[in-house]
Amino acid sequence: MIHVDELKEVCSKAIELILEAGIHLTDVDKAKVTAADFGLSNLQKEGIQILTMFDTDRIAGKILVLLPYQTEPEHWHPSVGDDPGKEEVIRALGGELYFYIPGEDNMEKGFLVPGKEDVYTMRQEVDMKPGDQLVLPAGTKHWFQAGPSGAVMYSFSTKVRDALDQFTDPNINRETVIEY
Repeated sequence: MIHVDELKEVCSKAIELILEAGIHLTDVDKAKVTAADFGLSNLQKEGIQILTMFDTDRIAGKILVLLPYQTEPEHWHPSVGDDPGKEEVIRALGGELYFYIPGEDNMEKGFLVPGKEDVYTMRQEVDMKPGDQLVLPAGTKHWFQAGPSGAVMYSFSTKVRDALDQFTDPNINRETVIEY
C-alpha cells in the first residue's frame, strides 16, 4: 500500500530524473507517471515508477524509473495461452542501472535487499550505462536496481500483461493499492 502523498513524491522525483536524462515530457505524460510497490509497502526500497508511452495489442513502450538504490523485484514474463510471453528490450537512458539475469554470479556493484537474499536468485550483473541495451527473451527471470543517482530506461516489449508476471517473492501482489 502506498499513501497518496508518497505516490506524488516518487512520481515527482521520477519526472525530474526523466527530464535530467534529456527526455521531453508533455503535461499529459507527467500526469500518467505512476508507481508500483508490488504490495510490499516499501516503495523506496522495492518498487518502480512507470510512464506507459503506448500499449497496443502487439507492442508497448514505457519509461521505467528507479530512484536511488531502488530495486524492482525478481520476476519473469510467463507464456499465456499460445503467446510465449512478453519479450522485452531495455535501453539505459540515465543514471546507474544494474540488471541481474541468469548466469554466473558476478555481483559487484549492486546488493541484495536485506532479509530477502532467497528471493533474489539471479546474480549475473550487467552494469548498464546510458545507451546500453539488453534483450530479455520471454520467460527470462530478471531483476534490476539503481545506483546512487537512480536510473532511467526505456522498456520496449511485446504485449504487456503485467498482472500475469510471476515473482520469486511469494509476498508480492502485482496490484498497487493507493491509500488516501
